[in-house]
Amino acid sequence: MSVKVEKLEKSMAKLTIEVPAEELEKALERAFHKNKNSINIPGFRKGKAPRNIVEKMYGPQIFYEDAANDLIETEYEKAYDECGEEITSNPKVEVVQIEKGKPFIFTAEVALKPEIKLGKYKGVKIDKIDVDVTDAEVDAQIEKERENNSRQISVDRPVKEKDEVMLDFEGFVDDVAFEGGKGENYPLTIGSGQFIPGFEEQLIGAEKGKEVEVKVTFPEDYHADNLKGKDAVFKCKINEIKERELPELDDEFASEVSEYETFAEYKEATKKNLQQKKADAAKDAKEDAVIDAIIADSEIEIPEAMLETQKRQMLQDFAQRIQAQGLSVEQYMQFTGTTAEMLMEQSGPAAEKRIKSRLVLENVVKAENIEVTDEDYENELKRLSESYQMELDKLKEMVDEKAAKQIREDLAIQKAVEFVVSNAKEAKAKEPKAAKEEAK
Repeated sequence: MSVKVEKLEKSMAKLTIEVPAEELEKALERAFHKNKNSINIPGFRKGKAPRNIVEKMYGPQIFYEDAANDLIETEYEKAYDECGEEITSNPKVEVVQIEKGKPFIFTAEVALKPEIKLGKYKGVKIDKIDVDVTDAEVDAQIEKERENNSRQISVDRPVKEKDEVMLDFEGFVDDVAFEGGKGENYPLTIGSGQFIPGFEEQLIGAEKGKEVEVKVTFPEDYHADNLKGKDAVFKCKINEIKERELPELDDEFASEVSEYETFAEYKEATKKNLQQKKADAAKDAKEDAVIDAIIADSEIEIPEAMLETQKRQMLQDFAQRIQAQGLSVEQYMQFTGTTAEMLMEQSGPAAEKRIKSRLVLENVVKAENIEVTDEDYENELKRLSESYQMELDKLKEMVDEKAAKQIREDLAIQKAVEFVVSNAKEAKAKEPKAAKEEAK
């Protein structure tokens, strides 16, 4: 296999990959064995016809597609490793030549890591972040815990905001029931925004056992094409109404929801926890603010293919998180009225920020000659082994050369973050009046 690299505009490149004819022949033979049992040739039992007979009858092209896919998968990986370029996107592949007895040639158009002009990264000015915790914030957190520990009781009164109802419903458009618009004993919390806008509000005041009509208009961007922008009527019946009964805020409540015996101790611990959370959030916000300022002062042009690859990766990560919660992406899209294309589009700004952040920090690593020591690496492996609850030696066996390189690169990036943040200058945020006067 040989690979030639042609640099294109906007940090793109075309790899021309040539595979020897004998490797193509092997791939064609593999394709033949893969498909032979599904090929019928008169005079032969199924799967027993020789390859030359099959190719004589159907042409050698019969196995080209499978052979090409086979070679592209294996040879592109080799070319990726051998070309010496930092590839940042999935390849756009095109077959140039496939013919028995000749080399197999294909091209792969890819995005390369772009060169950037790093802006100011030392002494970046950012607003100081307030980490004080107010009594109102403490009370709100305790109230949230109180609601989490409430119990639901059935009530015999009309529906109110925040009630949970057991609902029968069926939807109609132009007096015709539509698919997916029917449910029985569906648990719905009023005000949760679970149903389309305008639906839940119309159930307020409804009585148990009585039918009520809910009139809504489906959003123009609704996931079902046949319902987009359509007026609909839902015939509903409330089978049960439940309200939350909140516990008293006393010592008994404190002992049930925490390790503390008195409410006063619990309240003080809640304040300390909020202070820690605010400090952690401020640290993250400070890092974001510094990196945002560096990005804004840098010149960065991201190849579209690189951005698309990042968006797809983020969508895959999101899908894995959703599945870990017992929900498929298809179900999520159905419940939220979104599509894969919409999710991709929504992830655009975050994907762009992630790429630009990595690029500027990589350049800080170079500019400051930031190094990762063997001790740094060993400490990170220990941290990972504890996080995964795995023996350190077993983890080391699983970390190959590529993974080790990635770990070291990530550690260098984190050191770069710490460097730029430690060199940032915090200025107390201006009061609204002061800012207004300065603007004059």
